[in-house]
Amino acid sequence: MRVGLFIPCYVDQLRPETGLATVELLEEQGIDFAYPPDQTCCGQAFLSAGAAPQARRLAQRYVEIFSGFDHVVTPSGSCAATMRRHLPHLVPGADAARLAAATFELCEFLVDVAKLANLPGRLDARVGLHASCHALRELRLGAASELSEPGRTDPARQLLEGLRGVEIVELARRDECCGFGGVFALEEEAVSTRMGLDRLDDHLRASAQIITSTDVSCLLHLEGLASRRALPLRVRHIAELLAGRTLE
Repeated sequence: MRVGLFIPCYVDQLRPETGLATVELLEEQGIDFAYPPDQTCCGQAFLSAGAAPQARRLAQRYVEIFSGFDHVVTPSGSCAATMRRHLPHLVPGADAARLAAATFELCEFLVDVAKLANLPGRLDARVGLHASCHALRELRLGAASELSEPGRTDPARQLLEGLRGVEIVELARRDECCGFGGVFALEEEAVSTRMGLDRLDDHLRASAQIITSTDVSCLLHLEGLASRRALPLRVRHIAELLAGRTLE
């Protein structure tokens, strides 16, 4: 099984520790993978801005770089969803369709492909799990509250629950959007900020000490709002918690 590691551009530039934790986590589980150094953005920002030609060029590049792998894993629900849902429409052909189906969010890959029911480790903390919209509603990693169907167990929650000492707090609105939404946060700053503050309030009411998610984009948005208000919340990507990286 040849596994390609796709590190999103915003992780590489703004939160490299998430990428490093992903590498550590895959290595610790004995997963043989390769990181193509000439990889680029998945094109999600262009898609959300309506710039299809630019997104198509990046999608073609993705196919060129990763077509030789059996699976592609990325520490981003939103990037995985972009490739899974949009790659076949952006790049015609069997290679793109196969690669779209073979692209997985990190926790999804560990549970569904690597068949790891739980991971060793300990985390003595109260953790709030933020469900990103892309992971929940496009990849269907979990059960959305607006649907009548039961849905599946969120792989991120499944792996987090396996850590000794952890307590996952129950949120009042467990799958509400954080308000980031890429371009939305720029065009609708006030609404985006209010939505983010609502999510932080929910985690505080549940007495969370750490907020985690499969998406760095959501976490950066929430972390910025929390730091400006000096809120007693730490923000960490799920890969960092599962890899046992320091919380200080």
